[in-house]
Amino acid sequence: MAHKKWIVADADKEKASLLSEKLNIDPFIAFLLVSRGIDDELSVSDFLSESCAFTSPYSLADMDKAVKRINKALDNNEKICIYGDYDCDGVTATALLYTFFESMGADVTYFIPNRLTDGYGMNMSAIDKIKSLGTDLIVTVDNGISAVKEAEHIYSLGMELIVTDHHQIGDTLPKACAVINPHRDNNKIKFHDFAGVGVAFKLACAVYDGDVAEMLEQYADLVAIGTIGDIVPLKSENRGLVRTGLKLINSNSRIGVNALRRAAGNDENELSSVDVAFQLCPRINAAGRMDTANIAVELLICDDYDEARFKAEQLNLENIHRHEIETNIAEDIREIIDKNPSLIEDRIIVIAGRNYHHGVIGIAASNIVSVYGKPSIIIGIDDDGKCTGSARSVDGFNIFEAISSCSDILTHFGGHPLAAGLGIDENNIDLFRERINDYAREKYPVMPPQILRLDCKLSPFYLNIDLVDNLTSLEPYGAENSQPVFGLFNVRLMSVTSIGDGKHIRIEVQKKGQNVKVVQFNISAEDFPYKAGDMLDLAVKVSKNYFKGKYYLSVRSVDIRLNGIDDDKYFLQKSDYELFKLGYNGKNNLLPRREDFALIYRFLKQNNGWKYSFDDLYFALGQAVSYGQLSFALDAFCEAGLITFEGESVILNKTEGKADLDNTNVMKTLKGRLSIE
Repeated sequence: MAHKKWIVADADKEKASLLSEKLNIDPFIAFLLVSRGIDDELSVSDFLSESCAFTSPYSLADMDKAVKRINKALDNNEKICIYGDYDCDGVTATALLYTFFESMGADVTYFIPNRLTDGYGMNMSAIDKIKSLGTDLIVTVDNGISAVKEAEHIYSLGMELIVTDHHQIGDTLPKACAVINPHRDNNKIKFHDFAGVGVAFKLACAVYDGDVAEMLEQYADLVAIGTIGDIVPLKSENRGLVRTGLKLINSNSRIGVNALRRAAGNDENELSSVDVAFQLCPRINAAGRMDTANIAVELLICDDYDEARFKAEQLNLENIHRHEIETNIAEDIREIIDKNPSLIEDRIIVIAGRNYHHGVIGIAASNIVSVYGKPSIIIGIDDDGKCTGSARSVDGFNIFEAISSCSDILTHFGGHPLAAGLGIDENNIDLFRERINDYAREKYPVMPPQILRLDCKLSPFYLNIDLVDNLTSLEPYGAENSQPVFGLFNVRLMSVTSIGDGKHIRIEVQKKGQNVKVVQFNISAEDFPYKAGDMLDLAVKVSKNYFKGKYYLSVRSVDIRLNGIDDDKYFLQKSDYELFKLGYNGKNNLLPRREDFALIYRFLKQNNGWKYSFDDLYFALGQAVSYGQLSFALDAFCEAGLITFEGESVILNKTEGKADLDNTNVMKTLKGRLSIE
């Protein structure tokens, strides 16, 4: 995985101490809250409170108009169609409004667009189909705010429209009886970051015109799942909605949710927001990624347990299928990179492959970002030459603006600073790669690093069940309220043990006589680049597991590295090297000296080559040579026949005599470009 810059949060200890005393809360919890910017009595009290004050749904502009139009439809038995979306947020919002309207006696149906054939949002052919069913009123959830042309088409067919959406608003609102969006300027609310399902819930509350608590008892589970799945900030009302929803999920949730829990293999243990994010949401999303999301809606509105179990198992199979396709795409991408390693030297990695499933390329792009630490765009080329791309980025690099700079050669594009999508003709892919990287070199001479934020440094002595229990007051975890990450610094590695059929490891580390066992997922003992005796820094999360009537501490590694690494030095040197490779003027610290060659080769001989990553080698050398010096030294060794590369692994060759490294083409070219004789 790509090296990350670790940033340990800072906090005013005196302020935390005062809050702890005044509010009678655990001092450590007070410290964590202050480090997260929750640093006054009112905000801390609101955050920790079990209750939540929900604003009136009528604080949202046009809510009164929406209620009036829906009541008219109910009174006149008009046909209502809910126009949803294929992701977890859209699916839960659709299920919520469908179930609610049905309980109100409405003649209601729903439509979920197909990701592959319909694309995102409203489209003309779907509207025509909805009209053919005798629909009078369309109510959107999680989409519609940008459907200006489609709204005109709806009215031209004699139907009417209510838009509920949470996406950013463009210059023109669509024609509608009501447009409900928390980002409208004329709303009377302070909190704006609801998920689509949260906005749909507000509409249902307004139409019901009853006790919000009663509505939460019916629908909080759906709101929680959709809110967690859409990764909106778990603050303010979202926090209250998710907390209430988790209680419902773990006590008396609907049949479909219970069946999905069972299919995910977790129908007995209590689910946290993290469990929902990693167990329930992916299975709901899998339906829309691989085929149609209708089965996910059918599951959530189902009232027959046997039918619900069948549909939940189908979603489980879709999720397994998604994993298989994801693996196949990842393998194809690795082959492409092996054949053309220069692709990963670009500022933005752009990789195109044949017939990549459109529902999975976003996940593939995220994986490339994780591995290489750079913005990445994965493009699937269809048989007809049309291409669909999905982009993911790192904090600090606006991928949407980068893509916008190439808009003249794209068929369509859209998105946000960290994620975007695009369409392009096959014959423009190489030009797109060139131009977007030109943009990146000009606008981002130093690429923003991937950041890992640590809540605080912690001694291993404080890792226990009591700590985990105290941390529950911070839950539910999610966007802008992530599960705490603690830094265990300067610990000694004692042992490494394979677990999970060799796919994962458990390491034991020690500091001042205190031993801690830590699990690291998705790495084998053979691929773990550290050995007993190494001094390490660990970033970890803590939880507890229940086994045979007893709770046990569980410590999971988020990241592991050698102690004493200088992040700023690494990222600056790497940026200098990459810019030089891309044709920019270089610095003298790129040229390996005689003593650098000796240090690197001696280390390789002592370790019988190197079977881990280039970055691991750089850090194992104690950053004694620069990133560029190491890379060019290895290239010179290879040209001189001293080593052979197998991927990133370095194989030592049997040689006789001394190699003239200064006379290699690598060194001659390097000295020429650096104007060094």
